[in-house]
Amino acid sequence: MLNRRLIFAATLVLAGGINGAALAQDKSIVVSSTTSTTDSGLFGHILPLFKQKTGIDVKVVSQGTGQALDTGRRGDSDAVFVHAKAQEEKFVAEGFGVKRFPVMYNDFILIGPKSDPAGVKGGKDITAALKTIKEKGAAFISRGDKSGTHTAELNLWKAAGIDIAKDKGDWYKEIGQGMGAALNTASASNGYVLSDRGTWLNFKNRGELDVIVEGDRRLFNQYGVILVNPEKHPHVKKELSQAFIDWLVSPEGQKAIADYKVNGQQLFFPNAGAPGA
Repeated sequence: MLNRRLIFAATLVLAGGINGAALAQDKSIVVSSTTSTTDSGLFGHILPLFKQKTGIDVKVVSQGTGQALDTGRRGDSDAVFVHAKAQEEKFVAEGFGVKRFPVMYNDFILIGPKSDPAGVKGGKDITAALKTIKEKGAAFISRGDKSGTHTAELNLWKAAGIDIAKDKGDWYKEIGQGMGAALNTASASNGYVLSDRGTWLNFKNRGELDVIVEGDRRLFNQYGVILVNPEKHPHVKKELSQAFIDWLVSPEGQKAIADYKVNGQQLFFPNAGAPGA
């Protein structure tokens, strides 16, 4: 079956919207990526630098990690840039991706009302905090969208010995949306929510929210980038996409990531060369 992007491009050619030569010279790629790389403002910082150097325009499809990987599986993106290592390795093992490259990390944090109705603020044990939130029935907002953050949240409930699918009650609300929407919902309802730090630092509508729990090693958040396999999807722009990947893991790209700050705080920490990342 022809890829929908090719059908769309061919329609434009036939309609006279663009000519074949212009299509051949198109230096753009599609990257499906987690919402946190967009909501944090990172792409707004690094993509103009990459385009200035290479002339390649990166068009981002911002989705939860699970959806972003599915977009790559269908061949509707040229590369995926996400944060769920086990899912990324599965994507490559199944032949949908060529190779996974670690790029950067930050961490997850538990956000909640400053009034802290569950009484967990300042702790360093995320599983203990989740147990208390459940016991007290304090409002908790889950992205519920199969994203990397949602996956991390589910793993943390499991680590706390809680089967959230069975044990959730009215206090637990799944919204099926991205990180920004989850934070907005938490702000409006004075609920707790698991967030990546980058999106939180760039988030403006904080209301009465604050960082409640941070620093647990289980909150580590690694990002990776993968070229969609051109053997499965021959239309994938292999050379242009690999140029983007190579730049991200190069000293120049890693410096661009490290240089992105909000109010003087670094949001992501490059670690392309870290063994096992």
